[in-house]
Amino acid sequence: MDYPAPSEKYRVRLRPRVKYRGLWRPVVRHVEPKLENGVPILDCGRLNMETADLCLGALGVLLLLFCSLDVWYFLRVAWAVIGAWFQKPVWDVLGEQSVPGRVLLQDIDMGHMNNARYLRECDFARFSLYSRNGVFKACRALRATLVVGATTIRLRRALFLGEAFELRTRIVVWDEKAFYLEQRFVSCRDGLVAAVMFCKQNVIRSSPEKILQYLCKRKVECPDYPEELQHWISFISASSQALRAQSGLKDTTTESSQANVEEQENAGEQEHLKDKDK
Repeated sequence: MDYPAPSEKYRVRLRPRVKYRGLWRPVVRHVEPKLENGVPILDCGRLNMETADLCLGALGVLLLLFCSLDVWYFLRVAWAVIGAWFQKPVWDVLGEQSVPGRVLLQDIDMGHMNNARYLRECDFARFSLYSRNGVFKACRALRATLVVGATTIRLRRALFLGEAFELRTRIVVWDEKAFYLEQRFVSCRDGLVAAVMFCKQNVIRSSPEKILQYLCKRKVECPDYPEELQHWISFISASSQALRAQSGLKDTTTESSQANVEEQENAGEQEHLKDKDK
């Protein structure tokens, strides 16, 4: 039985092939869009598929980032630095900065703020302080870098879920190689200092004196060392000496700090003797 030949409308057209560099490849033709009353008709199904592919790809990239990096940390750092631009600058280098905070669900451990979160919040507060008082600007000009050399924290009372607090940060003293900062968590409920932390911020490829001289356009005298800070610096020096002795190295990293502490103690003893003689 002879079947009729298919009409031109339903005939399958095979694209011709050309020989390119020894390989047969099909010729790519431009497909004209469908028109209705002179207006092109969009293929919504195809657009929806492309949008879904883009969304899936973006979700995959975000999932990879959150699995491999602490994304929330970098977002908080950017928020702290950018937010500091819209706040009043801290003209006094030794001035105190207060940053408000609140204990959220991601911060709690057994109903109260996790111990590691205290140090994390202190990082953000230091970034904000350095942006407001110009230390970051001076470090960029002097090509210096700030790294944490030591921290110690004392937890006096737990901060519970939803409790508001203020994180007060200030530069206390400095020596030839590092700044020494104090950071306090003050509860907004009763005004109690819930935690206090000391931080040693080492300066790489420069010195605190050069940074302060760049900011103040003059030499800035270091204030007196508080008694509790002197004990903490002595502990750092003793720990460094013990570790270097185990490695057979000579301790040179904390000699300047110890010398400054001794100078402060000698000055205090001399003043005490003068007062006693009077």
